[in-house]
Amino acid sequence: MSVSYFTKEGLDKLKAELTEKKTKGRAEMARAIQEAREKGDLSENAEYDAAKEAQGLLEMEIAKLETLIANARILDESKIDTSKVTVHTKVKVRNLLNSTEMIYHLVSEKEADLKKGKISIGSPIGKGFLGCKVGDVAEIAVPSGKMRFEILDITA
Repeated sequence: MSVSYFTKEGLDKLKAELTEKKTKGRAEMARAIQEAREKGDLSENAEYDAAKEAQGLLEMEIAKLETLIANARILDESKIDTSKVTVHTKVKVRNLLNSTEMIYHLVSEKEADLKKGKISIGSPIGKGFLGCKVGDVAEIAVPSGKMRFEILDITA
């Protein structure tokens, strides 16, 4: 798995999610399996099968989070190069179609939250901004056609 870059807050949120799944999630799964087991013959118990399947999915999510955290790096925001758009930069853009200005914070996929202006570097718009400099026009293919954005400012 490749290295993923996070803010300290983003990594702390992932660690909290992992702890929640390992403690509360596992306890709930054990309880559900025990309740299903008490309902009789396991060979014909659909509730038991469903609980075991849910347990397997939970363990898979835990393993993915552990791998993600093990390969995570905290990005020192004071050392971010703001001469071009990179992960964890904030980019102020103008939509050339309607002249609206927006600020996007490019983050890893796990930290993306459009309501907070955080977009994934893996999204079409995020990919379109990567490497752009102030004054560049990013032409980005989206499902509805092409969008054009002028890069106005880049900050950390």
